[in-house]
Amino acid sequence: MRRAYSVETVRAAEAALMKRVPEGALMQRAAAGLAAACGDLLRRTGRVYGARVLLLVGGGDNGGDALYAGARLARRGAGVRALLVSPDRAHAGGLAAFLAAGGRVADGPDGPDGPDGLEGLDLVVDGITGIGGRGGLREDAVALLRAVTRKHGRTPVIAVDLPSGVEADTGEVHGEAVRADATVTFGTYKPGHLIDPAAEHAGALRLVDIGLGPELPEPPDLEALQYADVAALLPVPGAESDKYSRGVVGVVAGSERYPGAAVLAVSGALHGGAGAVRYVGPGADAVIARFPETLVHAGPPSKAGRVQAWVIGPGLGDGRWAEEAVADVLGADVPVLVDADGLRLLDPETVRTRTAATVLTPHAGEAAALLGVAREEVEAGRLAAVRELAARYRATVLLKGSTTLVAEARDTPVRVNPTGTGWLATAGSGDVLSGLTGSLLAAGLAPRDAASVGAYLHGLAARHGSDGAPVSAQDVANGIPAAWRDVRAG
Repeated sequence: MRRAYSVETVRAAEAALMKRVPEGALMQRAAAGLAAACGDLLRRTGRVYGARVLLLVGGGDNGGDALYAGARLARRGAGVRALLVSPDRAHAGGLAAFLAAGGRVADGPDGPDGPDGLEGLDLVVDGITGIGGRGGLREDAVALLRAVTRKHGRTPVIAVDLPSGVEADTGEVHGEAVRADATVTFGTYKPGHLIDPAAEHAGALRLVDIGLGPELPEPPDLEALQYADVAALLPVPGAESDKYSRGVVGVVAGSERYPGAAVLAVSGALHGGAGAVRYVGPGADAVIARFPETLVHAGPPSKAGRVQAWVIGPGLGDGRWAEEAVADVLGADVPVLVDADGLRLLDPETVRTRTAATVLTPHAGEAAALLGVAREEVEAGRLAAVRELAARYRATVLLKGSTTLVAEARDTPVRVNPTGTGWLATAGSGDVLSGLTGSLLAAGLAPRDAASVGAYLHGLAARHGSDGAPVSAQDVANGIPAAWRDVRAG
């Protein structure tokens, strides 16, 4: 499991560790890891000896990491130059080591030995700001970044700890920021490595162990499940299991206008691990034609038979039947997942006072409506939005998007799904996710686990189905078994 911690927690852990190790040891460990990562990247396209490397160096420890790493590369025969954003604030020890190793300080952005005067760079190292940066890049750093990008826009970039200009704690990006091909971080991941829009700037992540682990508290601020974590949560029937003991999920979805939503939600549910699926709604004929194993009922949902969880909302429309169905399902004493049209029709106070679990699965626009803010505010601050939704509605919230987040009302780590792909931005894919997650709820997974595992398998199924090409929602549903087997095989 990938774990991420806030800047405050990381700083406290570093301070505790520095009391037990020689002075400067942590920076040297970080610089060694950074130099190794730079060397690996350079060897992919050539070699370290003779490579031309440009360091973008800010003040403080982040710039020091870059300078010490630059010194190591220079000793290996690379031609390394450093552009100092604020020469008077450059890390003194790092700069001395860099110059002693044969590194050179380049001119400013417009000088003859600055970005415009340097030809054929093989690598740019971004050490402008570190994890403590707030509010975007300053004007002098923006000017430097623009000059380098203008001249060397296709040169690979490695960021030191975090791309400069993004916020470590929130994943927010205010103004211009570095877009790295890879980011080398130290000790632990930070939220900005995992949450968009900042994650889009980070590129491939490489974690360097500097001995921080024993100093980090439990629980982390964020966590991202990996194969082994998901495999341990997948429901597996026993020898004595039957379709009812494995869990029955009820699906209320679709309408005369959107019968396909019912088919897709049921498709996701049938592949999600429950023993049976009950369908209630206007799309019964379409559902039975596609999935004859489905148990159908005319409604209302409370009369359809026993279920261990309900899914309601995809393609439901906004008529009186839909309103009554949402109220009926929310009155049930079992976990309920609410998606799409159901989110518009729910009564917030009913959700807050339910004794059974509720899972809300909005995209950014739906989340904005639930919070009463602009969609842009949600997209820019996804972590804050999902936490606020979970707290306000006292529910588990799965916020869909380029990075899907799962939060609970109680103080547990927010989970970040790492398997998403842009190909999931297609009609009906959310309906499949709802059915899949609801089925996991019915099979007995806790709400946070069901939402996290559902998002993980959903993203993996899309990757299997697309293989770099467009994928339909039904392709995603059909890819769930392969994703399930993939996870269990490790």
